[in-house]
Amino acid sequence: MRRFYARYGKRIWDVTLSGLAIVVLSPLLLAVSIWIKLDSAGPVFFRQKRVGKDNRIFRIYKFRTMRNDAPHDTPTHLLNNPKKYITRSGRFLRKTSLDELPQLFNIFLGQMSVVGPRPALWNQDDLVAEREKYGANGLAPGLTGLAQISGRDELKISEKAKLDGEYAHRLGFAMDCRCLFGTVVKVLRNDGVVEGVAEKGDNASSHQ
Repeated sequence: MRRFYARYGKRIWDVTLSGLAIVVLSPLLLAVSIWIKLDSAGPVFFRQKRVGKDNRIFRIYKFRTMRNDAPHDTPTHLLNNPKKYITRSGRFLRKTSLDELPQLFNIFLGQMSVVGPRPALWNQDDLVAEREKYGANGLAPGLTGLAQISGRDELKISEKAKLDGEYAHRLGFAMDCRCLFGTVVKVLRNDGVVEGVAEKGDNASSHQ
């Protein structure tokens, strides 16, 4: 059963959930897009190279939450003062994780999954290497995952990769449901989000 889900069911689940979410949330997506344009100069969406399944590079979509002069390929936690780059709308979007909603299109297109390891930046070789040890690089990256409900930005690279490997070995419908439910709880509590090196030094997550 788990093998069938991993090979067929998970993709069906991804297309169904992302497709429904895009339709149902379209008024919200439009409203956020207008807010971003009115709040600051620049595009609505932020595109960035990320590492996908089997280490293939793809471009992830997010709502833009930073000014145009913010470093493009630097994880937020590595910036000395990230708050100076974050827009007014961006503060709210990041706090509520609404900036991640455009990834529904990445999921629908098959570049991502609803649940899986969060996609590493193209230059995060340390995280990719750690995930290779645990067999997690063969999975499609996810909107959320086991690491995200177990600490999110507070986790060290080694801890995050180990959890990604655990997810890979326990992949199944029950595990995905656990991660989805845990994500809702985390978002509502605003747990595990770290902004800037002053708050957390050893981290590999990007919240741009």
